[in-house]
Amino acid sequence: MRNLAKTSLLLAGLCTAAQMVFVTQASADQSIKYDNAYQTPSYIIEKSSPKQAQNTTQKESLFSYLNKHQTHFKLKGDANSHFRISKTIKDPKTKQTFFKLTEVYKGIPIYGFEQAVAMKENKQVKSFFGKVHPQIKNVSVTPSISEEKAIHTARRELEASIGKIEYIDGEPKGELYIYPHDGAYDLAYLVRISTSEPEPGYWHYFIDAKNGKVIESFNAIHEAAGTGIGVSGDEKSFEVTEQNGRFYLADETRGKGINTFDAENLNETLFTLLSQLIGYTGKEIVSGTSVFKEPAAVDAHANAQAVYDYYSKTFSRDSFDQNGARITSTVHVGKQWNNAAWNGVQMVYGDGDGSTFKPLSGSLDIVAHEITHAVTQYSAGLLYQGEPGALNESISDIMGAMADRDDWEIGEDVYTPDIAGDSLRSLEDPSKQGNPDHYSNRYTGTEDYGGVHINSSIHNKAAYLLAEGGVHHDVQVEGIGREACEQIYYRALTYYVTASTDFSMMKQAAIEAANDLYGEGSKQSASVEKAYKAVGIQ
Repeated sequence: MRNLAKTSLLLAGLCTAAQMVFVTQASADQSIKYDNAYQTPSYIIEKSSPKQAQNTTQKESLFSYLNKHQTHFKLKGDANSHFRISKTIKDPKTKQTFFKLTEVYKGIPIYGFEQAVAMKENKQVKSFFGKVHPQIKNVSVTPSISEEKAIHTARRELEASIGKIEYIDGEPKGELYIYPHDGAYDLAYLVRISTSEPEPGYWHYFIDAKNGKVIESFNAIHEAAGTGIGVSGDEKSFEVTEQNGRFYLADETRGKGINTFDAENLNETLFTLLSQLIGYTGKEIVSGTSVFKEPAAVDAHANAQAVYDYYSKTFSRDSFDQNGARITSTVHVGKQWNNAAWNGVQMVYGDGDGSTFKPLSGSLDIVAHEITHAVTQYSAGLLYQGEPGALNESISDIMGAMADRDDWEIGEDVYTPDIAGDSLRSLEDPSKQGNPDHYSNRYTGTEDYGGVHINSSIHNKAAYLLAEGGVHHDVQVEGIGREACEQIYYRALTYYVTASTDFSMMKQAAIEAANDLYGEGSKQSASVEKAYKAVGIQ
């Protein structure tokens, strides 16, 4: 690798699923909401519980709690055989411990069934969020085909759909899951493939581990719904590196680095080296002087740095994985591609067609939107369909509007450049783009993975009301400001939200986050409840 001297330079450039029905059970000590499909808890809020014995570990207290709730979960046998701890998070602010769990069947994770448990310092469980499947029986967990064959099948099927793939962004792997679908429960390999060409995508293939057939596939690319970001003509200052008089769009001062590349004419040797290290596609962008004349690349680089700094200063988060992960952006993807995306490995940006969008990387809120998809992937892992998918998009919109705080619009700097005041989405007034702002008006069809870009606007409106206040559907909401709003949503996302969280569960997660930060009975918690009531989320 290069030994690059770090230089801070002034670079001139042109700038750059329908909601479940719940049955509510409440008592003096506990509040529970049940998922209608499985009749198991979506969340349990403990109002008071006896303290655990001091000689037990946190893990022992956790599984003791899960065992005590077996009748609610409709599971038989020790909880250790049904749940696996996937992550443990210590919160120094409240001294709480948050456990992220995955439900397993005979040791194999069940796709989409994840849980989050909050435990107080005294080992008392405070809350449970998630979805538990009680009905899986008699499924063989011994695969008949290899992981390599599953990957080969997925790639073959993908190439039959989009064309020959010259390069894959990162090495694909096949992970075994129990995959519930259409009333069946199959052992399947989930193969994820990230591509930039011939079509950008974050492809998911479920390959039957018994017969090698494709059960289901979809493109889970986290995109801004046909977005592109434009070049506005302003000057940007950002970190680059220099070696022997040559300047690179490589910032080694933040985390493990921020790098920006060009999707065209990639050198094969460089691709092989860098794909092994960070899994990206693109050639390095080099300038003979400190001035870069690639507007789209200037914007992608500067805006990625700005988003990194936003997460670092606002939440003390070190890149999207909280471990300093290298942020890689590739510009000039496709020809006049009206989109930007996080593809599971990196950010990719099209140039737009000049009419619908200008080059995509110049919009700070869109760059923040895409990087937030990576944050979500590494924290809550929200599924990209139905209400969890709508929340995935909404959280990205919310953080996009927080990183770019001048308004509550998304993509206004680059969308329809010939139309003044236009934007891709509005959190303040979703109806401007014909999107719903109340749950009663939600989209219930199958397109757009169940309306992930459409129904996100309902939750976006709740976030706007929480921050700014106002009257909506005859409900008065007292605004708590952007600072409190962003802290509540970040905490909810990283501690309470799980893969299957829907709108109702999100409401309760936000309330719990507000209680943690500002206290039960606080005006912030009250405003959270009112904001969700205003948009019809119960």
